[in-house]
Amino acid sequence: MARRSRALRRSPQTDTASLPSPYIQRELPFFDVLNEEQLQRMEAQVDWLLEDVGIAFRDDPAALEIWCAAGVAPTGEHGDLIKADAKWIRDLCAKAPGQFTQLARNPARNVTIGGENQVFAPIYGAPFVRDLAGGRRYGNMADFEKLVKLAYMHPNLHHTGLVITEPTDIPVSKRHLDMVFAHITLSDKPHLGAITEKSRAQDSVDMAEILFGRARMDAEAAQGNICIMGNVNTNSPLLVDKVASEAIQVYSARGQGMIVTPFILTGAMGPVSTAASVAQAVAEAMICCAFAQLVRPGAPFVMGNFLSSMSLKSGAPTFGMPEPVLSNYVIGQMARRVGLPLRCGGSLTASKIEDAQAAYESADSMHSTMLAGSNFTLHAAGWLEGGLATGFEKLIMDADRLGSYQKLGGLGLETDENAFARDAYGEVQPGGHFLGSGHTMRNYQTAFYEPKLSDSENVESWEEGGSKDMRQRAFERWNDMLNQYETPPIDIATKEELTAYVARRKEELPDAWY
Repeated sequence: MARRSRALRRSPQTDTASLPSPYIQRELPFFDVLNEEQLQRMEAQVDWLLEDVGIAFRDDPAALEIWCAAGVAPTGEHGDLIKADAKWIRDLCAKAPGQFTQLARNPARNVTIGGENQVFAPIYGAPFVRDLAGGRRYGNMADFEKLVKLAYMHPNLHHTGLVITEPTDIPVSKRHLDMVFAHITLSDKPHLGAITEKSRAQDSVDMAEILFGRARMDAEAAQGNICIMGNVNTNSPLLVDKVASEAIQVYSARGQGMIVTPFILTGAMGPVSTAASVAQAVAEAMICCAFAQLVRPGAPFVMGNFLSSMSLKSGAPTFGMPEPVLSNYVIGQMARRVGLPLRCGGSLTASKIEDAQAAYESADSMHSTMLAGSNFTLHAAGWLEGGLATGFEKLIMDADRLGSYQKLGGLGLETDENAFARDAYGEVQPGGHFLGSGHTMRNYQTAFYEPKLSDSENVESWEEGGSKDMRQRAFERWNDMLNQYETPPIDIATKEELTAYVARRKEELPDAWY
């Protein structure tokens, strides 16, 4: 395992959510599984895909013009296949920063993405929600706002993402405005912007500009700090559609962050072998990073990976299996070789409810993501049903467990004078106990991570409390959290300007439901 230099640990921040740290500054070594020869073979496969196979940029003439201006002539049946010298692509990727800071409305919640830092964000993109009282249903704006509040309040989530669930009661053409507005006003953590259509991406950047100011966005971008990011998938295999290429043009042109994630089900959108699919994912992400650098040199970029195995009988994706777990480790090594921040999935499961299957699959997925060194982990909490549903209880259960990763990754094993507790041995005789020692009394509040949802008491106490399982405890916790929610303060003039912007854009846009 490679040990990287230690980053300075910032002081804990105190705020309404009792956030112990705005993100994880990792002390734990990365888990590197490939030797140098294997890494070189993987990189040779990536280079072959870039140079000899090519990746198409489809239905976006402006993107092809950018490639042509850089000296790359598209080829292929559709005239949109990009084949380029791999060293040149890698040199372009090297222009992107290895780490950058995304600013939050509350500066105490700024997050640094890349290097040895890790940021957790909730599920993204589920059309359904599920909770113990309401069951499974299409998400609506009321659900969306509750989930934003919960993500804001939970100390183990550092970032609120964007589409925590789809608010399906709002027209598709307009819902991005309501979602971005909710993230800005109901939370003061950093968030993502829309990407599904070019004008929606532009609306997101415009709203960030209202929040942070045009001059500040330009100045901060020049210093390696950004105000908003977009997260988009390639259309694997080997296709960058205009949703992705236009989003890159909007965000990167303003110096804002782009996350590009190939979503590959091995055996469907990539070969059935894990090595080939990982190499394909790296090639697709790298060519998008190179394109972002052609749009604006130095534009922040995050290499994404979402590789899942699948049932070759039904075609359904499977999670927490050994192959995608291994892919996380491998792509972590490869991203560090390229010098780019990494995004992976988090607490993933195919289970429909928060049961044993969900726990096992989510734990294996999240643990590998953590050890691999994912700098930005989307879907860290709330994922159910292969990403089709956001579970209210699952969000709280997952986030509860994220606290253990926060301690594991952020502290590692301390070996200072206090950690060795020599003074305690002077107080305790052989056969005695350390419960009342001075060392224990000084450290007992922080010695162990205590998950809020776990019940470690005896069975009699559990029965007296109603014999509640974790789902019930999570249900009660998120309802209690919402009862305690307080809107973080926001400048009145800024909120009024945002409100006016949303109202004007809604007037300009026709209702569209697809």
